[in-house]
Amino acid sequence: MSTPANNNPSSTTSFGFRDVAETERQGLVNQVFASVAERYDLMNDLMSGGLHRLWKRDFVTWLNPPRSDARFRLLDVAGGTGDIALRVIGASGPNANAVICDISPEMLAVGQRRVDDAALSDRITCVEGNAENLPFENSSFDAYTIAFGIRNVTHIDRALAEAYRVLRPGGRFLCLEFSECQIPVLDRLYDFHSFEVIPRLGKLTAGAAEPYQYLVESIRKFPKQEPFAAMVRDAGFARVTYRNLTGGIAAMHSGWKI
Repeated sequence: MSTPANNNPSSTTSFGFRDVAETERQGLVNQVFASVAERYDLMNDLMSGGLHRLWKRDFVTWLNPPRSDARFRLLDVAGGTGDIALRVIGASGPNANAVICDISPEMLAVGQRRVDDAALSDRITCVEGNAENLPFENSSFDAYTIAFGIRNVTHIDRALAEAYRVLRPGGRFLCLEFSECQIPVLDRLYDFHSFEVIPRLGKLTAGAAEPYQYLVESIRKFPKQEPFAAMVRDAGFARVTYRNLTGGIAAMHSGWKI
């Protein structure tokens, strides 16, 4: 079952580089994604220099959904615009289906439009829900994916516990997230791009620098590769491993519910 939320009004957590009340953080994150929903692909292009498209390709390849007639049910959390779910279903056999779950109705609206445009509404469903308290039964899915979303969750441990709960035995958890660049010189170039270039580009292209400033800061506050892998293990997952992408600018984390 889900862990009860901490309703202590004095508890604080990070929102980028500043501390806010835990009870306020999710609303602030929601505002960020409401403001960028229609420009989400542009946002990811700015954040990654366009590399997110290659990373997502590698992500789906590592997931390796069945191309046969086998039944396969995917839950893509924080996947509002449908990018991962559409890629997975496109790489899967005819009996694969997916549920996109996102807390942002604005992001889900974009995803639903894309699903409809792809004529895949019979195989992909959009559901509004919180990663910390998923509206699904125990052991409901064969795979759980989350791409560039878990760092925006207030209580990451609760989201991981929910991932474990809704997966069937033998199910797989797969996460794609920005991480720590581990290549000298590239790490300094990446920092310059993140803190000096991205907010300015966000202001020029989207009219506001603040959402992009938060997103850059949230990357730096997110646990690095090894500590996050330890959190995945603590949630109960086995055979936990990760793969760095582009020197660690992003990383894919994998675990299995055994």
